[in-house]
Amino acid sequence: MKLAMFDAKSYDIESFEKHSDGDFQIKFFETKLNEDTVKLAKGFDGVCIFVNDTANAEVIDALYETGVKFIALRCSGYNNVDVEHAYKKIHVFHVPAYSPYAVAEHTMAMLLTSVRRIHKAYNRTKDFNFSLNGLKGFDLHSKTMGVVGTGKIGKVFIDICNGFGMKVIAYDKYPAADSSINYVEQLDSLLRQSDIISFHCPLNEDSYHLINKESIEKLKKGVIILNTSRGAIIDSEALLEGIKDRKIGAACLDVYEEESDIFFNDYSGHIVNDDTLARLITMPNVLVTSHQAYLTEEALNNIAEITINNIKAFEDGKGCENELCYKCGRIENCKNQRDEKCF
Repeated sequence: MKLAMFDAKSYDIESFEKHSDGDFQIKFFETKLNEDTVKLAKGFDGVCIFVNDTANAEVIDALYETGVKFIALRCSGYNNVDVEHAYKKIHVFHVPAYSPYAVAEHTMAMLLTSVRRIHKAYNRTKDFNFSLNGLKGFDLHSKTMGVVGTGKIGKVFIDICNGFGMKVIAYDKYPAADSSINYVEQLDSLLRQSDIISFHCPLNEDSYHLINKESIEKLKKGVIILNTSRGAIIDSEALLEGIKDRKIGAACLDVYEEESDIFFNDYSGHIVNDDTLARLITMPNVLVTSHQAYLTEEALNNIAEITINNIKAFEDGKGCENELCYKCGRIENCKNQRDEKCF
């Protein structure tokens, strides 16, 4: 079995080499998969991709023509893959849960850093400046946290917020059954009530630009926005305007809608040609990390192990429980029992 891994970083290589045990011949490519690089997959049985690789209809057709049999996502989100177009051509697997704790904990770490001005205090004390002026924060206890998306990560984050004594309300198009989560029926209700809003939902047609010019008008003045999900859930231009208008009090972003050509790379010695991102980063009340919420040792090991197990199940001719299939239009919750391949 020959596997081409795109957008491979040193930590990816380390974890996959540790877990593959020589079962696969893996070729690591630093470049991302897209229309221009898809030819690199020729001669491989499958490709392994990440969040900023592109597997649209054109790429899928090119992979299919070269004999590639599967796409193994080493992440949970699959908005960068045209799953419907892949049906009956190329099998697609993902890693539905690698460490919900990693992402949820990073989200809370960003919130605490922002509201307690920890990043500013760190920079000051490095210069032996021990003044407390401008470092006043506020208690999270009793504040209303609005959580959008109550999958595995959202549920863990809710547990963390409960531990801080926060009032948690949540919105999900498909609420968890038999749950103690305090759901609101409409997203607008969550937007209007929340002091802090955290996004933990997948990116799809329903969640694209949930935060936009119109929805920002419904927010509480001074609300804090947290996004460790997918960048395009937030309209970056609208967010910037909301911050400038003092409607949004702070933003903590681990993702950005135009991140694919920027994040995971070192541009410290270059000029970044993204004015919106550049302006956001200069804002004193905006905290940006480069899609690192998942980056823990436990998560990387789980990603490698689950991805390899997905491929082994496919190679053995078995159904894969983590296959994304458009056979019945439900993709993740396919009616197929997954004891055989979807096609």
